[in-house]
Formats: sequence, C-alpha cells, structure tokens
Amino acid sequence: MYVGDAMTNLPVATVLVAPTAFKGTLGPGQAAQAMAAGVAAVWPAAEILQIPLSDGGNGLLEAYVALEGGAARTIEVTGPLGDSTTAGYVRSGSTAVIESAEACGLHLVPRDRLDPLHATTRGVGELLLAAIAAGASEVVLGLGGSATVDGGTGMARALGWSFSGAAGTPLGEGGGSLTRLRRIDPPPQRFAARVVSLCDVQNLLTGPQGAATVYGPQKGARPEDVQQLELGLARLADMIRLDLGIEVAGLPGAGAAGGLGAGARAFLGADLVAGSEWMLRRGNVWDILSGADLLLTGEGRFDAQSSMGKVTGRLLEAAGSAGVPTLLVCGRVDGPTPSGVITAHAPGRTLTSEDVARLAEDACRALAGGGRL
Repeated sequence: MYVGDAMTNLPVATVLVAPTAFKGTLGPGQAAQAMAAGVAAVWPAAEILQIPLSDGGNGLLEAYVALEGGAARTIEVTGPLGDSTTAGYVRSGSTAVIESAEACGLHLVPRDRLDPLHATTRGVGELLLAAIAAGASEVVLGLGGSATVDGGTGMARALGWSFSGAAGTPLGEGGGSLTRLRRIDPPPQRFAARVVSLCDVQNLLTGPQGAATVYGPQKGARPEDVQQLELGLARLADMIRLDLGIEVAGLPGAGAAGGLGAGARAFLGADLVAGSEWMLRRGNVWDILSGADLLLTGEGRFDAQSSMGKVTGRLLEAAGSAGVPTLLVCGRVDGPTPSGVITAHAPGRTLTSEDVARLAEDACRALAGGGRL
C-alpha cells in the first residue's frame, strides 16, 4: 500500500467523507463508512460528515437513498445478454430512481462472455415500465457502467418501439445490427413520465470521444467491433433525426452508457444532465465543502476517465478551488492526479472495507504527522 506526499500537522475539526462506488466490491455507502472509520481512528474528536456519491453509474440507488430516503423494490428483467436478472429501483414519493447498470451493467457479464455487438438495454425499459405501473410520474434515470453499446434501442423495444432494416425486417438486439437500420416506428402511446437522465460522462454519441471509440474496448469490443458500433450509432443518430426530428449527434452526454443517453433523449424525451453536478448539488456538497478542513473521497480506479465529468474528478476540482486538503483513496491510480491531492491506493488488489479503512487511517496518520508512508 502506498500513500503519497503528506502535509504537515493539519488541524482537523470537520472532515467530509464523500466517495463513490468501488465497482464490483463496495457501494458508496460502504466505502464512506470504511473511510469514516479510518478518520475516526486518528481524529476521534473530528466531526465526520458522510455523503455517499454517484454520478449516475454504479451506486446511484444507494447514494440517492442516503440523501433523500425511499423504498427499494426489485423485479426480474432482461439482462444485457438476454438472460433474466434481478434489478432494483427506488421509489421516493412520486419519483422513481433507476440505475441502468442494475439491468445492463458491465458487472453482470463475465469477462469471457462480453458481447458489445449484441448486449441489450431492454431491461432498462422493463424497469421503466415497472416504475410507471407502480405509480411514478417522474423518473431519475442514471446512465453509466453498462455492458451495452446499443444506443438505448433495447430499452425502446421494451417500451413498444420498433427498429427495421430493408423490407421492414426487424433488427436483432444490440448495437451490431444498427448499421442496417432503415426505419424507426414509435409505439401507439409515448412514455408519459418526465425523465431526468444523469450522465456519468459528457461524451458525444460518435466520433473520437464517442461511446464506441472510448468505452467499447472496455466492454469487449475488438477494433473491428468498434468500427461497426461507431457506424451503427451514427446510423441511429441519422434515423432519429429523419424519423423523429430529434438531433442527438452533438448532444453532450448522448454517449453515456453506450449511447443510452441518446436513446433516453430520443425515446423518452429525457433531459440529459451531468450526473456529478446533479448529485453534488442535491447533497449540498458545495456548502459543506466550504466549511470542511479535509476531504476524503475515492473510487475503485482513478484514471483519465475520472476527469470526463465523473463525480470524483469534479469533487477534486471543487476542493482544489476551495483550498481544502484532499485524500484520494483508490484501488488503482492510473495517471496524474490534481495538484495537492494525496493518494492512498493498493495496486493489484481488490479492496475490502477493511482495506479502505486501513488506507484511510494510514493516510490520515501521515497527514497528521507530516511524514510519508
């Protein structure tokens, strides 16, 4: 385990602990509790404020319930490869909160079965239908962490939309079929609820920073698959413009969750917002940060994508602007971190709650004593 350069004898009275999920191991609430335990071991008199965070990807439901409350519900839906999976959503009054990764997440697919050409978001549409049937009139839809690159067409199919090729032949599920798209037909009745989509990134649908090029490889796409998916998403954008009169090609966030952002806009009429800004504002993090002496945040892996609109990168920027010292606890750190940020990480390990607590405690001790581990 490694802790970077420390600062000398920091007086600590108020500590903000605000991590996001450590994908596949710890939710944001679990990570926050572990970090808080590490802080308390060093500064037992400190006021520790825990705010679990998500930018719309993994951990959204847990983070939302911590902020707003609500009741969790689970249903059986279609998983990314067509198998049945159990997915949850949250009801809070008339609002339903849906985390798309619950139905089509990368964590649901073993690495040897990744199939971005055929993986589907159909289960997301099934979650939407269940939420509406239960009485929701507003939906917060988190986008991120998907195994899919289908532009939200699977979700739309579950809601009654159809996608056809030449001679009206229905297309198969997944982004690999979209190069053959010739027609989009809406359902008799459009989705009635108001939808706010939280995008974990602000990438466009296509291009050098698009859904297929940037995120396709981590979902198992080979170079030739990336090219096919890129052409398919471009074709989808053209047909959405021609058949529906909606422009998604240049829309920030349209590339989130394999183009599900574009699909949410086109097929649900959703407003696309930066999930990090929405969550930080909802948690009143800006005001809390201004009164903090120290920030602890973290995620499973901090890398270049963390600065593409994700909540950890945005929080580090805010702390730097506010002059608040920051400890970043991660499983891995790939690449540079912002100036002044102290990193604590354990390369090559999958972190448990005990690991995260120990990393946080060791970093806090180094910070308090002005030393280096």
